[in-house]
Amino acid sequence: MIRIILFLLLIALAAAGAAWLADQPGDLVLNWGGLRLTSKQPMYLLGLVIVVAMVAGVILRGLWKIPGHVRRGRRERRHARGRHAITQGLLAIGHGDSSAARVHAEVARRHAGGDPLALLLHAQSAQLDGDRDGAQRAFRAMAERADTRLLGLRGLFIEAQRADDPVAAVMIAEEALKMWPSSSWASHAVLGFCCAKGDWAGALSIIDNNQAAGLIDKATYRRQRGVLLTARALEFETVDRDLSRASAMEALKLAPTLIPAAVLAAKFESEAHQVRRAMRIVETAWLAQPHPDLADAYSHVRLGDAARQRLVRVETLAAKTPGHIEGALATARAAIDATEFAKARAALEPFTAAPTQRVALLMAEIERTEHGDTGRARAWTLRAVRALHDPVWTADGYVSDRWRPVSPVTGRLDAFQWQTPVAALPSDKGNAIEPSPFEEAMLAPRRVEPPKEVASEPTPLKPVEPVEVKPVETKSLEPATPPVQENAPLPAAIEADPAPVQADPPASEPAPPPAAESVPPAPAPLFRSRTDLPKAAPAPIPAVIPIVRAPDDPGVDEDGAVDEFAEQIGPPKAQIGGWRGFLSRLGS
Repeated sequence: MIRIILFLLLIALAAAGAAWLADQPGDLVLNWGGLRLTSKQPMYLLGLVIVVAMVAGVILRGLWKIPGHVRRGRRERRHARGRHAITQGLLAIGHGDSSAARVHAEVARRHAGGDPLALLLHAQSAQLDGDRDGAQRAFRAMAERADTRLLGLRGLFIEAQRADDPVAAVMIAEEALKMWPSSSWASHAVLGFCCAKGDWAGALSIIDNNQAAGLIDKATYRRQRGVLLTARALEFETVDRDLSRASAMEALKLAPTLIPAAVLAAKFESEAHQVRRAMRIVETAWLAQPHPDLADAYSHVRLGDAARQRLVRVETLAAKTPGHIEGALATARAAIDATEFAKARAALEPFTAAPTQRVALLMAEIERTEHGDTGRARAWTLRAVRALHDPVWTADGYVSDRWRPVSPVTGRLDAFQWQTPVAALPSDKGNAIEPSPFEEAMLAPRRVEPPKEVASEPTPLKPVEPVEVKPVETKSLEPATPPVQENAPLPAAIEADPAPVQADPPASEPAPPPAAESVPPAPAPLFRSRTDLPKAAPAPIPAVIPIVRAPDDPGVDEDGAVDEFAEQIGPPKAQIGGWRGFLSRLGS
């Protein structure tokens, strides 16, 4: 607006001056060499002079600026060559051509040495060639400039990490964080270092700065702060229980579904006899993500309970997520502790077709504890070797036996998740190890067979002939015949008429009918019998034992009770009477 007003004022002044000159009387004469110009109207001649002066001024000014235009054109051409070299060099770095990138970096350094992109191209080409010293020199040169200082510090930070120098890397990140608090990579690096050395206060301050700088949203801030408070509570659980309890409770408010925070908070509430509050804490986390630590905390929420009481409580928790494997495993574990093996089997039955390692190990424990069946327990243990993996705490491919706040691989906060590791995901390929016949036989369901009427036929050395049972005869009054030694020669009567020995029946003939009761096999003899001394056939076992009276009728023994000590070997001798008996008794 001001320019328009000034322009109008100049036009008005020029018009007023021209009108004033036109009103003035007189002649205007111009003599230049042999040229003589005379005008009755001085206005026209004055206009001509002004035009000539302006043209001469323009010509002189152009001549004066020619050297500057030449220098500017040369500089622009050099800058254009440098920009072209930078572009081609970055493209060469993109597709991995180190030699072309190095050539373009040299061209860019000659033509555009002060360009920040030329320094970046030189540093990246040195990194691509493996020239660590050249890359560090380029990044130091960038760090000395105000416009590229942050980029240079980041490059030096990366080089320190590659050189495995964590101290230098952390120092560079801290310097960058002081200059630019909103730098995400610097805050991430310093946060990981604080968590690694257990500086939870410093880590919490960095989280607060990130939230104030707008690097993270409110939900992420609450989650990360809850993770750091949980880590501090776990560290000070046995050192400062008051600080640990306060940190766990604050972490639970910020992240109610964080499993370690819920377990620790429920433990503190249980110790304070706040059973219902502890149960609500565990139930909230269980509905978000079932976990064995939550089930264990829920079962022991009331101290001093019996195993059956814990089983009832775990069944209540598992009913909140029906069909979930963690609920079944928790129920089976509590049932085994309570010796309720039928409930344990019923809980694990839906998962035995394709069991995980924990399912197979629990089945092995059931077989070993309930029946003492070491064979089936060994079969389940072998099956657990190639069974599917259970979910574990994993982060960036790293598997841990416990929860951690930061990933040891990348230093990322809240990286551990309860999930199946990548190496254990199911594949479309067939199983590398087929189940063995031993395992299939041992894991087959038990079949209860009815008792067989005919026992298995033992392999007899000699056929047994049935012998009729004769009634018991009274003992004769003759003295008993002394037993014959095994290696003594046999009498002539026996030698003359030895017992006939039947040969083994041929394989084609049918086997003799088995006895009503199976005869246990005889133990192996200590000494083998000699073939040159024939022996009498063993006394045959009667095939049928007659029953004189009913089994439940005790009856009355006709002969009375037999006293084995009163039994006499030979017939009793009558006492000699008279003087002979007296003399015999006197002599004895």
